[in-house]
Amino acid sequence: MPSPKLIFAGSGEFGVPTLHALLAANYPIVQVITQPDRPAGRGRKLAPTPVALFAEKHALPLIKTDNINKESLPPADVMVVIAFGQKISEGVVHAPRLGSINLHASRLPKYRGAAPIHWAILSGETTAGNSVIRLANRMDAGAILGQSELTIGEVETAGELHDRLAIDGVPLVLRVLIQLVNDSAVETPQDESRATLAPKLSRETARINWNAPADQIARTIRGLSPWPGCRARVLDAAGGEVARLTLLRARPAPGEGSRWRAGEVTINGHVSAADGAGAVEILELQPEGKRPMSLDAYRRGHAWQPGLRLESI
Repeated sequence: MPSPKLIFAGSGEFGVPTLHALLAANYPIVQVITQPDRPAGRGRKLAPTPVALFAEKHALPLIKTDNINKESLPPADVMVVIAFGQKISEGVVHAPRLGSINLHASRLPKYRGAAPIHWAILSGETTAGNSVIRLANRMDAGAILGQSELTIGEVETAGELHDRLAIDGVPLVLRVLIQLVNDSAVETPQDESRATLAPKLSRETARINWNAPADQIARTIRGLSPWPGCRARVLDAAGGEVARLTLLRARPAPGEGSRWRAGEVTINGHVSAADGAGAVEILELQPEGKRPMSLDAYRRGHAWQPGLRLESI
């Protein structure tokens, strides 16, 4: 049986491993659709999406558009949608002979929305996974065609989990495509009573309340690393600014007593949480304008002693 002709709609880095695998498996990719170039970096120069870069490198037919529903798309058997970022009309969804499928980075119906990986860590989940679903009118609510499951590492960041899930999604999509062609795919409706949301993140989400429990603070740091990133000013005892950092990786540590104010560096080099009831061990950080490094490496050239205090910004 010949491989199905595919349309691939995607923008973010999350879809690139699957697009690469489809190309390597000799699936005919008759069209790639992605978002237009956007300003990026400090210079705010226009930059193509990761999917656009891949498509251009491999000479795949490419459309950059801010509205897929206005484009004239070629006939296809299946449309694969991954991290695309646009609402797709029913007419476009059902145009391919076998319909359209979407790879979503959660075990649906949990964490529907734009930031499922971040919210899985923020919420204290110990497992994550992918779902391949039918596209539906409501966000991430289509019938489930396949799922996977991964264990979240104890100090794993959202960025690291993103990369693992992107690779994990490849065999899942390939398996579902074979099942669609063989007419053996099983569509399981989602249990709406278990649905939860994973809304977009903002800089405000990354503001740390150092009076919160230590495990919650550590999850916030990991779940928002590398973006939007938990930024902090390091203040001395007089309130003067010593440095600016982005906190990248942390884990909870035992509290060291009420003598330490929330956000204060303790005798053990941890950061006090809830006024000494708990503490956070910073494992990795990024000084402003520099590369990420371990706390040990940072301490070799910068002050990090009891009495300094971290203030979220």
